[in-house]
Amino acid sequence: MIAIEQGAQQVAQGYAVHQIYQIYRILPEVVLTITGVLIMLIEPLLPSRASRKPLGGLAIVGTLAALIASLWQMSLPAGTAYHGEVRTDAFSVFFHVLILGIVLVTLLTAVDVFLPETENTAEFYALVVFGAVGMCLMTSAVELLLVFISLEISSISTYILAGFRRHTGKSTEAALKYFLLGSFATAFFLFGIALLFGSTGTTTFAGIAAGLPGTATPAFAVIAVAMILVGLGFKVSAAPFHVWTPDVYEGAPSPVVGLMSTAPKAAAFAVLLRIAFEVCPSLHVRWMPLIWLLAAISMTVGNLGALRQQNVKRMLAYSSIAHAGYLLVAFTALSREGIAAAIFYTAAYAVTNVGIFAVVSHYGGYEEKLLSIADYRGMARHFPVLGGALAFFLLSLIGIPFTAGFFGKFYVFSASLSAGVLWLSILGLVNSGIASFYYLRLVTAVYSQPASEAPAVRRPGWALQLALLLTVTATLVLGIFPGRTLAMARAGAATYAPSSAITGSLKAAGGVSGAPLPVTPLHAAGQ
Repeated sequence: MIAIEQGAQQVAQGYAVHQIYQIYRILPEVVLTITGVLIMLIEPLLPSRASRKPLGGLAIVGTLAALIASLWQMSLPAGTAYHGEVRTDAFSVFFHVLILGIVLVTLLTAVDVFLPETENTAEFYALVVFGAVGMCLMTSAVELLLVFISLEISSISTYILAGFRRHTGKSTEAALKYFLLGSFATAFFLFGIALLFGSTGTTTFAGIAAGLPGTATPAFAVIAVAMILVGLGFKVSAAPFHVWTPDVYEGAPSPVVGLMSTAPKAAAFAVLLRIAFEVCPSLHVRWMPLIWLLAAISMTVGNLGALRQQNVKRMLAYSSIAHAGYLLVAFTALSREGIAAAIFYTAAYAVTNVGIFAVVSHYGGYEEKLLSIADYRGMARHFPVLGGALAFFLLSLIGIPFTAGFFGKFYVFSASLSAGVLWLSILGLVNSGIASFYYLRLVTAVYSQPASEAPAVRRPGWALQLALLLTVTATLVLGIFPGRTLAMARAGAATYAPSSAITGSLKAAGGVSGAPLPVTPLHAAGQ
């Protein structure tokens, strides 16, 4: 009896240790969930007239704790948890850090922009944190139904955040359009999952990859991938699934636009990379023409649409469509370098764009009265810090050297040229030239002679100053010392990319060895 009891205790202890070890795999999501719940529980206990900014501080602290947890995960060996539905590896950790960094800057911006009397700010902080849970879980999920649930957690939060300013008609219109079109795109994604399950009998990434080559219904598998591309194409604003983007960007609060234009896109691109190179490698020949077409249309439609815009947020909306096209160019390389370039470009675009919207959010204020390009005339003279930061971020989007955008585009086009995708690379370079026109038009307005007195813009608080410091520093670091970030990107890409020769141009520019990089343990990527 004593031996049986001791054996039972050992089994129980082993099970408890196993459960704790599994929680380590989703530790950032657990921290974010606890933070969001605490915000919702504390808010009703505060006096009705009390400021909700301390709850914003709580959200910032929770996000920092989740960021630390993500960095700590690099010390874990790569592996799965919860019956193989969640995987922690260099790929997921990279995107966790990126998404949580974006969420941190968004919260800092919102704390500065939202006035004390602004309604429902506690709900705003909670929704941002809960949305981050879905985005982070998307990047580590390796089972399609879990990806779908994570996508919905993220989407529902952003649907509500888009209509946060309920007293304005444009904000309500933005939320309604985003919800209706987003639900329609989600239906495509879910139906694609159903077809893949019908073709392979499983929804796990590894099971689908093993079952696709021998499936009895290859046509269903191709249609399924196309439908999944439709669903994810909507999330990343790729043409022709972009029609919601300008109206939603214009109507949603600027801090929300800064979030939705970067973090959900990063999560969606992470899922797309996993599906394209881990789930469906046997279908490359069939789905690659779709990627070519999406990339070409997105770059062209986005840049041509931005040329006609006088509203800064609508211009940046079309710009985001074009940048989705640039990123898709990297997919066409079908190599580890292509995946690494896509990961690096996602980070470069995210840190730049979230910084732009931090400036736009503060300059326009909560009511967003300064949105036309003419309103930015003379901005640098009246507000040199805001004007200089905005101009710097715009130059990064153009791809000027010593900025993150330069190396982002360099790696993308180098990978595509190495793969022989010449015409798409040329089209991308032509579109980059077109984009320079409307970016420089705004830079010119910022540094022009002011046509009137300075608008009523509050002095930036500590939160916005910290947000700008973080984004400017990240843009500079990625533009001057890209090698470390590229090494982490390549470590994540090594798990999913087909074997290919490493391009000499990337080695020369990034200063990173072309030898295969290990994926376990995770801390190897950060050394």
